[in-house]
Amino acid sequence: MRPNTAVHAGDHFIEHQGVAAEQTVDGHPHTGSATLGRFGGLEIGVWEMTPGVMRDVEADEVFVVISGVARVEFADGTAPLTLKAGDVVRLAEGAETIWTVTETLRKVYLAGST
Repeated sequence: MRPNTAVHAGDHFIEHQGVAAEQTVDGHPHTGSATLGRFGGLEIGVWEMTPGVMRDVEADEVFVVISGVARVEFADGTAPLTLKAGDVVRLAEGAETIWTVTETLRKVYLAGST
């Protein structure tokens, strides 16, 4: 993404792939992402997950949910998050999570390199 430009993240094309069997907890979730560029050393992108449940290990990231509904649970006992459009979220690198998506979730993220 170049300076002085705009991207409509809600309509931006994202190619989906099935979540790997070892990460799938329930259902048949698919995920996809599109990198938009870099800003201050951070990657900017759009990520989406279809309904289902999956495990993940997080990057150091801040994101804004632009559509959908999900619950994120943390292996370390941190209180779960219920996410919906408009939420701004910070995740710590290495956090082990379980994502339960009930309505396809789309977010715009800023993430550090891992």
